[in-house]
Amino acid sequence: MASGGVERLRRRADYLRVQAAERRVALPGLLLQAAPGEAGCRRVGFTASRKVGNAVARNRAKRRLKALAGEILPLHAASGHDYVLVARQATPAREFQALRRDLESA
Repeated sequence: MASGGVERLRRRADYLRVQAAERRVALPGLLLQAAPGEAGCRRVGFTASRKVGNAVARNRAKRRLKALAGEILPLHAASGHDYVLVARQATPAREFQALRRDLESA
């Protein structure tokens, strides 16, 4: 279980279900996808494609998204929903405060 009562999405089927829900917000630093999930819990997953860069850049982008999710989702995420944060090409180099604003506005 992640910090703040937000659990992690682990199964590929969950990621595909959230993607198929087609509820998404695209911002310069990230893409947020959402779908209804299990009642009473909030879950989040992270992904970064090869478009983001090499393995080092993808891992850095996911670490930054995990740090943001730990801060923001416990306060703003709706209970009973699943979220997937998708890194974009700008995620590894984007200023952390700008990423925070992106996620809060999403």
